[in-house]
Amino acid sequence: MKITKTSIPEVLVFEPTVHGDSRGYFMETFRLADFAEAGDALNFVQDNQSKSSQGTLRGLHYQLNFPQGKLVRVLSGEVFDVAVDIRENSPTFGQWVGELLSAANHKQLWVPPGFAHGFYVTSEFAELSYKCTQYYHPEDDHSLLWNDPVIAIQWPLISGSPLLSDKDQNAKTLQQAAIFENL
Repeated sequence: MKITKTSIPEVLVFEPTVHGDSRGYFMETFRLADFAEAGDALNFVQDNQSKSSQGTLRGLHYQLNFPQGKLVRVLSGEVFDVAVDIRENSPTFGQWVGELLSAANHKQLWVPPGFAHGFYVTSEFAELSYKCTQYYHPEDDHSLLWNDPVIAIQWPLISGSPLLSDKDQNAKTLQQAAIFENL
């Protein structure tokens, strides 16, 4: 498995070795030793899967008291997947990393605890699967505004406005976010 650090070193791209022939292909999608080698000790406790139509933007979601690390991969279609550093004393606080993940390229993005996560569907539809290091806690669920000018994510929008949930339409900017409530 090829492991690549991004511009935020804790966010990693995993590219599995794909063994293919006329019947199809085989690949390992997770190997604990690869993560240990990259410096992360993990304990995944929950797997999630979602399906979204083209133009859907989900995120930027995070939990403060129960931060989740997420290993994200696409089962079908293609997404632009984003991690935003919201760790209070981090030298990369407020910076983001984006990666095109698809069923064709088999890439996976490691979004560490302490990051907000979101994705935008660029194909007709996309199915994502992601492993989490912490359980989902609805009372601790927060959302950053997808188009916050301070974060300035360069989303590859297909049309003017993405399809958003009510929660994501009413998300807060980084300056308004829950991470500042205790400062």
